[in-house]
Amino acid sequence: MKNNIYTFLLALVLISCGNNNEPRKTNKASMIALETNSTETTPVKSRTKKINGINIFYRESGNPKNPTLILLHGFPASSHQYRKVLNQLSDEYHMIAPDYPGFGESDFPSEDEFTYTFDNIAAVMDAFVQSFNLEHYSLMIQDYGSPIGFRIATAHPEKVTAIINQNGNAYEEGLGEAWAPIFDLWKEDTEAHRQVILPVFSLEGLKWQYTHGTRNPENINPDTWQLDYARLSRPNAHKINTDIFYDYQNNVKLYPTWQKYMRDHQPPMLIVWGKNDAFFPEPGAAAFKKDLKNVDYNIYNTGHFALEEDGDAIIKKMREFLSKL
Repeated sequence: MKNNIYTFLLALVLISCGNNNEPRKTNKASMIALETNSTETTPVKSRTKKINGINIFYRESGNPKNPTLILLHGFPASSHQYRKVLNQLSDEYHMIAPDYPGFGESDFPSEDEFTYTFDNIAAVMDAFVQSFNLEHYSLMIQDYGSPIGFRIATAHPEKVTAIINQNGNAYEEGLGEAWAPIFDLWKEDTEAHRQVILPVFSLEGLKWQYTHGTRNPENINPDTWQLDYARLSRPNAHKINTDIFYDYQNNVKLYPTWQKYMRDHQPPMLIVWGKNDAFFPEPGAAAFKKDLKNVDYNIYNTGHFALEEDGDAIIKKMREFLSKL
């Protein structure tokens, strides 16, 4: 009996070390397990495409032969916010997570070269997505990813198979109290109103966006706000991002258009929403039920960046949802 146990343990060691000196027989279940483990350890690739004259950085993982999921980030983040998704779902899905112009590792053109509006950013990202010549894809949206994603979806409704929504708003009831200074800016674009917004770009302000509403702030990786702070410390970054805040009002004007798209095309939607989000509270999540018949509705006791604290649970739910498409 002991010899059998030792033989079994030795076999496990040889497999884990990748010892191929001697052939071994493996049943089908073992082969599937080995292939899955091999895929999961495939590194996320960092790539760049030139779109409309702008270098767009993106992270890509998984086999392109598998169903594709486009991951659209929020403010003040980048594709870095999807690092857990890119790693954990790469065994079954092909994923592409771009950085918008002026965000992450993508080019940060001057205002003379690029006008920072959601229409223009979405046009670049739409061209980016279409450059892959995908017949179908799902979208994951969060924060800014919502107005960008819905512009892409309304332009190509036949291609979008589903939407995964993590605090990506499309209803006025989903605009929370943290928008108050920006509402004032919309009413009157003055230097005084712009000065009130500046603390959002401070290190403490960025940290607050990641930790507010979380059960335990110690669960949140400080690299997130440190990376964002470095990018927002570049020359003219505060003005450009305040301009984007000002332009957000044009997204609100498009809410009826996006709601009609959902009523007409009924894309299946998975909602994985942090209910303590000061920007997009839970009423914004519930509102999607008014226009969509197929909503997998999940609310988490966390903040704006729900993936940071509840990533494993959300990714498990994503896998279940996508497997049914």
